[in-house]
Amino acid sequence: DDPPAEDAAEYLTDDDIERIEFLHGHLEAAWRAIRDGVPLAGYFYWSLHDNFEWAWGYQKRFGLLFVDYDTQRRRPKRSAAVYSQIVRTNALAALDVVLAAEAGDQTGMSS
Repeated sequence: DDPPAEDAAEYLTDDDIERIEFLHGHLEAAWRAIRDGVPLAGYFYWSLHDNFEWAWGYQKRFGLLFVDYDTQRRRPKRSAAVYSQIVRTNALAALDVVLAAEAGDQTGMSS
């Protein structure tokens, strides 16, 4: 099933670069803090899936999962694949390496 027409462009053609850069930047900052002795115990990404935001309603999509609001079907965005890889390997590659790897994977999920 395809996403609704108004959401299809974001889901199918947006390779999620800004969200990947945002996520990478925050995880890199967390890594630097730990390296510098900050007792950082964890990191929580907001939000797992697209949701209602008080300031913007359903217009903004922050999640790692695309939500079709009509059917409630959820689909992973490319940023979900990046975050999954980081968590699975406990490693943060340089941003240019991450973006190059994602550019080669057009499915939305890395293998």
